[in-house]
Amino acid sequence: MQKILVLGSRGQLGRDMTDLATASGNDVVELDFPEIDITDPDAVNKIVALHAPQTIINCCAYTAVDACESHERDAFAVNSDGIAAIAEAARKTGSLVVHFSTDYVYDGLKNSPYIETDAPNPKSVYGKSKLAGDRRLERTLPNHIILKVSWLYGIHGKHFIGKIRDLALKIKDSGQALKVVTDEIGTPTYTIDVCRQTLKLIDTSYRGTFHCTNEGYCSRYEFAREILSTYAIDVPLMPCTSHDFVLPAPRPAYSVLENARLKELGLNIMRDWKVAFREYVQEDKNKKQTTS
Repeated sequence: MQKILVLGSRGQLGRDMTDLATASGNDVVELDFPEIDITDPDAVNKIVALHAPQTIINCCAYTAVDACESHERDAFAVNSDGIAAIAEAARKTGSLVVHFSTDYVYDGLKNSPYIETDAPNPKSVYGKSKLAGDRRLERTLPNHIILKVSWLYGIHGKHFIGKIRDLALKIKDSGQALKVVTDEIGTPTYTIDVCRQTLKLIDTSYRGTFHCTNEGYCSRYEFAREILSTYAIDVPLMPCTSHDFVLPAPRPAYSVLENARLKELGLNIMRDWKVAFREYVQEDKNKKQTTS
């Protein structure tokens, strides 16, 4: 058991992290905005000094990818300056910092799974701001773990699964087809699996950067097909390319991450993405039955 401070505890990843860390017997302190603003270094210093946690798990992030393009200052304030503030506060208390990065730090041109030693080359403001945060944490605090995740989804957040499901339900009696891109390839990753892997890793002495996604990969189109099939929604899918959608932020065409370091160290517990997705669907259905 250790004392863990979870920042961003009311977000998609933060809520699951708080629940699983608590269930594992840890002394968990959960904080989110407005109780803490990670862009305010003085406030971060006071909070971290007050609680003196052994581990800080940062789940705060500016994740609105398209909004980042027009709100660059805000994106860097949260995703870079905020991380630097956490790292500096943790340096003073000797705390481990766990931070979550993204597949968007890569340009998507490799066409084979990225490993931890591949050079980042982000194309979006979101990716650039996240990489800047990664670099500042690395420079400030050797006692850190950076986990790069991709296509994240969970019970408590908004994500691709909910978008596809809701759109399909909306048009299912209209005869319309749902257009989904075939030229974005990645790995859907369940928050629960990321949390389990995180808790396993912080109990070791290993530090640095790790890729942390479910196993396997698919296109957005293939993922949408799996979503409709699992939820039994009968709506035709129409394949298209990213050129059919005009979005402010560029997306990496290929962002599959290989959990190379976790596997090398014998620590990888990330499941096949389809297995994790089916568990999510069951949890989602249970949640709806409970709240109905």
